[in-house]
Amino acid sequence: MKKFLFLMIAFATFAFAGDGEMLKAYSVIAASLGLGIAALGGAIGMGNTAAATIAGTARNPGIGAKLMTTMFIALAMIEAQVIYALVVSLLVLYANPFM
Repeated sequence: MKKFLFLMIAFATFAFAGDGEMLKAYSVIAASLGLGIAALGGAIGMGNTAAATIAGTARNPGIGAKLMTTMFIALAMIEAQVIYALVVSLLVLYANPFM
């Protein structure tokens, strides 16, 4: 872990010491990784939500409609978090506050 932290600090030193091109490259990498991790987390959350809704409907079919409504609200909130990550990634790419 210490070696990884040291490596990240060394990369940051090179990024800020350059003429700005390295910072742009690192910004692209950071935006890509951030959006990828957010999308992965959202996909896992959506899968768990759908699985729980299907299991709940299988146990009690009478409340299937209420479970579906709640599931769609939860999916919208999960997707909103991924969209926020997209907005932050686009800000880092096009309106970089570090430059």
